[in-house]
Amino acid sequence: MVRVSIPKEQVQCENWIGGDWRKGSGDAIEIQSPITGATIGSLQASTAEDLTDCIENSQEAAKGWAALSIKERCAVMFRAREILLRECDAISHVVSAESGKTFGESKAGLFKGIEVLEYALSLQNVDSGGRMEVSTGVWCEYRREPLGVVAGITPFNFPAMVPMWMMPIALTLGNAFIWKPSEKTPITSKLLAQAFAEAGLPAGVLNIVQGGRETVEAILDAPGISAAAFVGSTAVAKQVYARGSASHKRVLALGGAKNHIVLMPDANPEMAADGIVASFTGCAGQRCMAASVLLAVGDTEHILSQIKERAAGLKLSDNMGAIITQESVDKLNQAVDKAESAGTKILLDGRRPQAPTDYKNGFWFAPTILDEVSRDAEVSQTELFGPVLTIIRCENLSEALEIENGSEYGNAASVFTQSGAVAERFAQEAQAGMVGVNIGVPVPREPFSFGGIQASKFGQGDITGAGSLDFWSNQKKLTTKWSIESARNWMS
Repeated sequence: MVRVSIPKEQVQCENWIGGDWRKGSGDAIEIQSPITGATIGSLQASTAEDLTDCIENSQEAAKGWAALSIKERCAVMFRAREILLRECDAISHVVSAESGKTFGESKAGLFKGIEVLEYALSLQNVDSGGRMEVSTGVWCEYRREPLGVVAGITPFNFPAMVPMWMMPIALTLGNAFIWKPSEKTPITSKLLAQAFAEAGLPAGVLNIVQGGRETVEAILDAPGISAAAFVGSTAVAKQVYARGSASHKRVLALGGAKNHIVLMPDANPEMAADGIVASFTGCAGQRCMAASVLLAVGDTEHILSQIKERAAGLKLSDNMGAIITQESVDKLNQAVDKAESAGTKILLDGRRPQAPTDYKNGFWFAPTILDEVSRDAEVSQTELFGPVLTIIRCENLSEALEIENGSEYGNAASVFTQSGAVAERFAQEAQAGMVGVNIGVPVPREPFSFGGIQASKFGQGDITGAGSLDFWSNQKKLTTKWSIESARNWMS
């Protein structure tokens, strides 16, 4: 395992506006490393006045950027890709230091972000619009045009990947982009800004504003921003969608999840155990795609025992990272305490574990498995955002689907089985935006889009892939006629 490099000196995170670093005018916020518990940096939050300066800068830069051909914009993105690959390890160490991930998880997240960038590069060849002769001498065509200034508000759990879901496509389509990173993990934004600047992205096309809730509200209220994308909890996503829409913005807000995995008795034991453990413990369970409810159908004891064994064998800091804050650790402990008091069977107890030798003051919670849980229990309904797996016993697939479909969320759902008929029924009936068969984390790969349904998404479209193009741009419809034709119809 690669040991995470923690910054030895505190890092000052400033706003990146017009190609310059500028301090915000708001309150100071400290940045803690979940791995060590130590303060590794700080930022000055941005005020509405800071954002006004940023928007004015972005609007001016957007004009020149949009005037370039898409091939010229892609040339900058090509160079950005090479720089990000070159700096991959350095960026991954920073992601781990401020988010608590293992080095491998941080690197994988950045690679996923680079995949989205690669999809954006393909737009110069595949997203050329459509043109056809709809009547004699009459032609119709689509022209895709940028919105102008757009914004992205990203969460702590993927400091590099989630902004890389948004920025490459929005920028390639000709927009200027304002990014508000999580105040818990802003250091990564410095490295990404430097990468795009080195690639030749004109000053002001990518601007970064640091801050917390007040900065987000200023972005949502600002009239100079045409669209805003958000990734975070459902409670906040609802507020973001409502507030941004009230100011006549195009808004896409991705919320939380309570993802279900159905485990059938015929599932391949090794594949199922590996996939399920990776799903609920990966990124310490702090991701919207984590499996948090296992619907065990019939006799699955032979697989459940392997799940417990694999999860128990994970080593903190090596195989699983830290929890983002001590407050989040406390909430996880309290949730499991409450479940135990209600009679839940604790199959694997990760509360208050022994911390890794060198990281005694970090924020740690080990894999936890709760068994024979009621479908109505709080731990069955609430997103805990930690490495906790709740097992609900089901008699058949119909009961499992009823529970899955009863969730208010609709982000992801998976089934482990060797039956094609079961897999197809699950794919048809599961109410989730992303469905997996023998896949614990069914994240689509580009050009297939990422996005859930129901309380996991507010707004139209998806945040990546083909589904994102109409969010980050407008389609202008052009109808032309140049010749006088003998044919007469309603288009004449």
